[in-house]
Amino acid sequence: MKITLLQQDIAWGKPATNQQAAEQAILAAPKSDLYVLPEMWSTGFATEPEGVAETDESSLTWMKQMAHRLDAAIAGSISTEVDGKYYNRFYFVKPTGEAEYYDKHHLFTYSGEHHRYTAGTERKVVEWRGARFLLQVCYDLRFPVFARNSASAPYDVALYVASWPTSRIEAWKALLKARAIENQCYVVGVDRVGTDPACSYCGGTMLIDAYGRVVDACEEDKVCSLTADLDLEALSAFRKKFPVLNDAD
Repeated sequence: MKITLLQQDIAWGKPATNQQAAEQAILAAPKSDLYVLPEMWSTGFATEPEGVAETDESSLTWMKQMAHRLDAAIAGSISTEVDGKYYNRFYFVKPTGEAEYYDKHHLFTYSGEHHRYTAGTERKVVEWRGARFLLQVCYDLRFPVFARNSASAPYDVALYVASWPTSRIEAWKALLKARAIENQCYVVGVDRVGTDPACSYCGGTMLIDAYGRVVDACEEDKVCSLTADLDLEALSAFRKKFPVLNDAD
């Protein structure tokens, strides 16, 4: 399976501008099975979503159109308002138009995200072209129990989309590797670059294998995309040879 990670600079509160930038980046990296965008890729990380969060589903519609156009899945989180409630909603959109989603469970209390957004209550694993993807958003990365790979809800790839600031980037890198090693899975971390009204971001977008090795990574502080292969057969062979997950609590 071929996957493309999109490290974007995000124009604050401008979905149409960000859709255009994302489209250009995606079309420059054709023939992937999955394209992954950062957290709140269409607006920037808005802890006060009034006037910023999307109410018209324009970015979701764009994701559906691009997925159909490229015969690929498009993934990324959007600040969205539904029936008067705000959600940090991670969409996984397939070419058929099916849009599965996960609402961020661990809201970032340090920035006040929990005051405006409604937390999700369930994990979400999506199946796509023979692979199982766990959907996770930013702060979820700090909570390993929530992401534990298990026989009851197994996955092959953990997708973390984020607006993770430069000041804590070393924690991002370390925790991505830890989640890959302890769950015997690929881990995808897609972070943004640039600035918003609260923080600056350097990226740190990368793909990590089940040994904790960085398969590929974007250069920091630059808009970047990378495309890599997920070797699911090699992952399965490693799990059979070294069945750590069988001994989990």
